[in-house]
Amino acid sequence: MATQEANLIAVFQAIGLDVKALYANQGNLASLTTTQKGNLVAALNELKTLIGQAGAQIDDDTPSSSTTYSSTKINAAITAAIAALVDGAPTTFDTLKEIADYIASDETAMGTITTALSNRVKFNEPQTLTELQQIQACENIGIGDPTTDFEAEYAAAKA
Repeated sequence: MATQEANLIAVFQAIGLDVKALYANQGNLASLTTTQKGNLVAALNELKTLIGQAGAQIDDDTPSSSTTYSSTKINAAITAAIAALVDGAPTTFDTLKEIADYIASDETAMGTITTALSNRVKFNEPQTLTELQQIQACENIGIGDPTTDFEAEYAAAKA
């Protein structure tokens, strides 16, 4: 199994090759039929505005990139997504508020969970780890050498 380091090096090499291909395939922006010729994003935005001025077509039967659902169909899709998320949960626990209230009512279980979480690598706040803890954490999740110079790897792939 490849390490995260090897996987990142491979993807940076692939990105470097893709960037070369994109530059080669971009074409001459001056041949665009839009008034915005110096920037592909601006040209696409111009087209989007022109399409929007033509008016959106409502089609509740066939999904398409050139049509939209009616508000009734959109509401039905949202209702169905919520029902799928709740997925038959009892009414006592079918909202995030009810779940939060239940967790708050059992402080013993929360204390155990809090203690267990304090022994984990955090991503939501600064944490000081020893060098040994850092290496162990990186090995546990397959990162490889955390000091690899990925910028140098990317630059080499573009060369």
